[in-house]
Amino acid sequence: MHFLITRPEPAATQTAERLRKLGHAVTVDPMLRIAATTAPLPTGPFDAVAFTSINGVTAFAAHPQGRELFHLPAFAVGTRTAKAARAAGFTHVTDCAGDADALAGRLAEALPKGARVLNPAGEDRAADLAELLKAPGLDLVLTIIYAAEPADALSEEARAALAAGHINAALHFSQRTVKTLLACVTAAGLTRQLAGVREFCLSEQVGGPLVKAGYPIEAASAPNEDALFALF
Repeated sequence: MHFLITRPEPAATQTAERLRKLGHAVTVDPMLRIAATTAPLPTGPFDAVAFTSINGVTAFAAHPQGRELFHLPAFAVGTRTAKAARAAGFTHVTDCAGDADALAGRLAEALPKGARVLNPAGEDRAADLAELLKAPGLDLVLTIIYAAEPADALSEEARAALAAGHINAALHFSQRTVKTLLACVTAAGLTRQLAGVREFCLSEQVGGPLVKAGYPIEAASAPNEDALFALF
């Protein structure tokens, strides 16, 4: 198959490499551009750091104050995020291997009531981690560590491949990338061509905008890349 990958970098390239090793063709066109922020981090102390994305890890590691907190235990929503946290320099990393609910559950198991958890994240979040931690009595301190700017058009490579009918599958990891892709495809006059593409989504929620626009989707059984790849 020839896949379209629209997730932000560096994850887009990592996913593309995995697909190519499986023998697939890939066109990468990130629908969001990640830009780290340098605003001061919230005042501590903190008992742990919770990461809900690889982008959060990358931006936190690049922040001027980030390394001051590398001694804290880090909790990562999934395996790839955990790997990124270890590579960044965290020595105590818990891989929650799931979604925000799994992350909240592991935090509640490991930390005492009243613990303060720093959550470096983006402006747009799929789940309200603070709400999930209210019941166990944990204090989540959110800090916006990066912004994601939407693309205003398809890349020339993606537009040409879609117009020619070369792309027959797409992987979708977030609602925002889906919404941005739909806007770009509409602006390019390629909605009919997108209708011929199999839409593989990380979850039903991620694929919601596609369903609303009339496109059938295939949703992963769990919100991780392995489950997404299992669909094909």
